Amino acid sequence: MTSYFIQAFIYLVAAVIAVPLAKRFGLGSVLGYLVAGVVIGPILGLVGQETTTIQHFAEFGVVMMLFLVGMELDPKGLWAMRVRLIGLGGLQVVLTAAAGTAIAWWLGLVWQTALAVGLIFALSSTAIVLQTLNEKGLAKTEGGRSAFSVLLFQDIAVIPMLALIPLLALPELMGAGGDDGHASLSLVAHLPGWAHALVVVGAIVSVIAGGYYLMPLLFRYVIGSGLREVFTASALMLVIGIAALMSVVNLSPALGAFLAGVVLANSEFKHELEANIEPFKGLLLGLFFITVGAGINFSVLAAEWGTVLSLGVAVIVVKGVILLGLALLFRVHGSNGWLFTLSLAQAGEFGFVLLTYSVQNNVIPTDTSQILSLVVALSMFLTPLLFIAYDRLVLPRYLIAKNDDREADAIEEQAPVIVAGVGRFGQIICRLLRANNIPIVALDLEIEQIENLRKINIKSYFGDASRSDLLETAGIEHARLLVIALDDRERAVQMVKHVKHAYPQVWVLARAFDRGHGYQLRDAGADDVISETYHSALELGGHALTAMGVHPMRAKQMTWAFVQNEDAHEDELFATWKDIEGGNTFGPRYSELFMKLEESLNSAMQQDWPEPQRQDVPIWTPPEHEPKPQQQPSNGAQ
Repeated sequence: MTSYFIQAFIYLVAAVIAVPLAKRFGLGSVLGYLVAGVVIGPILGLVGQETTTIQHFAEFGVVMMLFLVGMELDPKGLWAMRVRLIGLGGLQVVLTAAAGTAIAWWLGLVWQTALAVGLIFALSSTAIVLQTLNEKGLAKTEGGRSAFSVLLFQDIAVIPMLALIPLLALPELMGAGGDDGHASLSLVAHLPGWAHALVVVGAIVSVIAGGYYLMPLLFRYVIGSGLREVFTASALMLVIGIAALMSVVNLSPALGAFLAGVVLANSEFKHELEANIEPFKGLLLGLFFITVGAGINFSVLAAEWGTVLSLGVAVIVVKGVILLGLALLFRVHGSNGWLFTLSLAQAGEFGFVLLTYSVQNNVIPTDTSQILSLVVALSMFLTPLLFIAYDRLVLPRYLIAKNDDREADAIEEQAPVIVAGVGRFGQIICRLLRANNIPIVALDLEIEQIENLRKINIKSYFGDASRSDLLETAGIEHARLLVIALDDRERAVQMVKHVKHAYPQVWVLARAFDRGHGYQLRDAGADDVISETYHSALELGGHALTAMGVHPMRAKQMTWAFVQNEDAHEDELFATWKDIEGGNTFGPRYSELFMKLEESLNSAMQQDWPEPQRQDVPIWTPPEHEPKPQQQPSNGAQ
């Protein structure tokens, strides 16, 4: 028992140390897990033979992940992606398997083994790709959706692959010890083909029908107990039960879990299920990635490093070429095409499953399987680096190209007010100025926003507002006011510096993302800075006070007291940030001053407020009794 605790502690310590470091350096959590596995396995030797066993257990994280992915879809959404699911996914599997088979046969393997190798490398890593796409916020992009379609088809394709591999058995490998002697439980092992098909269809129908009719009844019963841990147990029971059912009929557990997720996508218990399963999914996926790193056999790698490295690069290159061609064929253009290509260019975790299955069924020799296992692991290990290449090399070039594809508009009119950036913030400013008949010129790099403003007759031009030549054409030399509402923080700061240096007479208003950005804009010379969320947060805070029983008028008074307290100390905070911290970050002395000012704010909130009813009286006084204007209190008295 003690050894289990020690091993668990080692895995957890490795994850806790490596993953935050990897995230801090922008490498992603997956690469952190893989590096942690390499360190505790081949390098330090802290984990050993149990790694393979743990890996089989950790693969259940993939099952949970596909269950959660299925819950994000519904049958209509699945039907809507049928073209890419079948067309794009089907062509990827067929073409990659054919290319892998041809290369393996050319390298001297018999055709049966070559075909098995082609099938293994046709699959990509569902765990790494979906985890990284979600982590980077790329899952909803066109490239991310296309990658998901292919991954889903690959998970479905595992079923016929598992059925095909035993038919490829080589007589010369039989009796060579490929079978480990641990036969898995199967309900269809000795059934004729028609009976096997009926059992498989029955299992799938059971999952769908049970999800629609039985699961809601079960969850209502469990919720009636009032015990959260019982609901968590029922959620795990559901996923584990479906995985077991799929396994005993020789289907992919991940596919069964995905179908169950789709069935429950519109369930009233959807969000509760996600909240209960998500932590287990994250931990098991992390454990899986660690075992991949820990399972690398450095002795075989040292002896065959040239072969492993060459095959690993070949897998990524060949799959990449095929994927790039399919992206062009299915019109996944630009950066989305490269995202689709680079994300799927590796082998996957199901490759380990098919590889083990092929050895057990006398299709691939054991010595060959050891090299192929290293190739699969190496390609998975390189995948986070491909995502980094996409972020740092591909995406910036396409962003620049996107802006350079269209020449800046010729600005034919000038106005006393120039608005740089007409997104959700700048649009409101433009409408307010236009409603008061104040001429403006608006500049933005988003053509959709420009077209929206033109529809309501606001002079808008496509172009980079931070370019000095465009500002000059827009009339910055004679303008009275420049409003900067750019989404790019650095460009906004640089633009303020340029304008205040070259045209100091122009009054500059700037939108800030947060307090730190506001200080940077003030330091650059902006005359007036407004945080984009400040006033809306104040408004909502006033409603929160009212909802908690505070009189609406008193809530207004408290809100204004908050504003006055902020304004009274704004210059002091800015001076502290600028002088003490060098204008770069918030330090201990700034934090100490900020906390003292928070105490003064608390005191201001606790002061005695006048009764709200007294201020309501003049509003309801009949007109003949209305006080004369000279009797009204001045602003100072108020």
